[in-house]
Amino acid sequence: MAAGWAPVLLGAVLLLAGGAASADGVCASAETTAVHKVAGQIDDRPAPDETIQVCGVVTGAFLGEDGLDGFFIQSVEPAPDGKPAGLFVYAPELASEQRERIEPGRRVLLTGRAGEHRGRPQLEWLEAVRDCGEAELAPHPVAWPAADPERLEGVLVRIRPSMVVSGNHELARYGTLKLTPGRRAFRPTNFLPGHGPDDPALIAGRLRLDDGSYRSRPDPIPHLDADGTRRVGSRVTDLTGVLTHAFGAWRLHPTEPPGFEQSNPRPGSLPSPEPGTVRVAAFNVENYFLTLGERGAASRAELQRQRAKLLAAAESLHADMLVLVEMENRRDAPEDFIERLAAATGHPWRLASGGETGSDAIKVSLAYREDRVEPLTGTVRDARGVHHRPPPLAAFRPRGGGDPFAVTGIHFKSKTRCPDAGDVDRGQGCWNRRRTEQAEALVEYLERWRSERDELLPVLIAGDLNAYGGEDPARALAAAGKVDLLAEHLPWPERYTYVFRGESGYLDHLQAHPALAGRVAAVHRHPINADEPRFLEFDSDPQRVRDDAYRSSDHDPVAVDLEKVE
Repeated sequence: MAAGWAPVLLGAVLLLAGGAASADGVCASAETTAVHKVAGQIDDRPAPDETIQVCGVVTGAFLGEDGLDGFFIQSVEPAPDGKPAGLFVYAPELASEQRERIEPGRRVLLTGRAGEHRGRPQLEWLEAVRDCGEAELAPHPVAWPAADPERLEGVLVRIRPSMVVSGNHELARYGTLKLTPGRRAFRPTNFLPGHGPDDPALIAGRLRLDDGSYRSRPDPIPHLDADGTRRVGSRVTDLTGVLTHAFGAWRLHPTEPPGFEQSNPRPGSLPSPEPGTVRVAAFNVENYFLTLGERGAASRAELQRQRAKLLAAAESLHADMLVLVEMENRRDAPEDFIERLAAATGHPWRLASGGETGSDAIKVSLAYREDRVEPLTGTVRDARGVHHRPPPLAAFRPRGGGDPFAVTGIHFKSKTRCPDAGDVDRGQGCWNRRRTEQAEALVEYLERWRSERDELLPVLIAGDLNAYGGEDPARALAAAGKVDLLAEHLPWPERYTYVFRGESGYLDHLQAHPALAGRVAAVHRHPINADEPRFLEFDSDPQRVRDDAYRSSDHDPVAVDLEKVE
């Protein structure tokens, strides 16, 4: 994406690098237009295409097609309102030897035309650039979000206090990170009213940490740490650069390397379950397909990379039971995965098969370690039309004694592929009514299933609700007496499994019957995926993809340790 455009200037651009004294004299005696006036920050701007002279200090040089095709200047003296004034100079016509002389800290006298690009004032069509020597210019301190950011556009700023990475989805594509002041941004519907943070200020305070370029697919990818990643939740303690607004967002092009803190380091494996407990984990595996070229891997090499990462993730959970979401809807897909998991771990993993899996391309599967739990019933599914992926349900008992319980795996309808009318997005994503109907139908099915048993087994609902903790489907489960284990046991800053457009939240749930909620020894959220950038997934650059658990999926796994009880 180009930062601006102007026809190539016919004739040479004059750049004088002569003696500082004589050049400074020329600059001091020149009739100039103030930077703040050209930028339109206080006074009326010059007429478009009017030839003017402007004097300022270079604050950020981002020259050439790999940069912004220009540089920023700033007035040495404050504007009449006491604040600094900055301006972008669009200069694609500068030759390479001329670019070398445009350095931060150099005072320059520019002759060019007043212009504009996408509503942003700029100086363009340079006719002359005179070097007026060195000048000291300290960054303007800013507490973000600024009260009047428009007034500081184009200004060299230092942002305090610290910012936090809330989104990294565009890191590989455009070299940008989404930042928010103080802490990460959460989806406003992630929490019930009064049970989480108030996020409007964070949303208003979003800032893109850019890379001094608008090119796509930067190489190397900027802002990475020693592990080749940049996790959401990383804290940025020192931000110095030029503030600008482009492509619908406020951006900072750094002039000094940002200072990152490892405030959200990669986790290791979950600790093994304590003796006397059984661990049930739910994991959205993001389209594990044996059929190549469908939703999952496009080639055998990609499938091998995907499988290696998912197996590493599953092994790191130290689970006794697994609810696997987004398995290809064919029998051998989950069988393949469980057989490989058994071989990798040396544990006797088995698939709990049974029931009609529906016609959707993906399904939910249940698996268990035969040495840790034993099935008490066959696997059934609620195959009514309200469910796109019929949820599997089965009862188990801990090996070596303990009270039985049941597990059902869920994957409600996603928020994507919105209809033109009807169940449209009314603040909770489209298909919210359908997901609420699925929650209500599930509750009714579980109660009917329980009533048909000799004993009323408590049920754990585990999987992808495709709804955040404060949305209607979760409220429907709460109204039916289910206990949201993540909300019950995790503080709100840890209550997320997914990051979407720079907002965190938990779509993956553990909802328990009250009798089972009383047996909870621990609840775990394993942050190995959602905080990691997308380019580390199996279908990205093979040189960057590693056979580890990180970014094995776009969802974080969740797990609960249940006391066996007697």
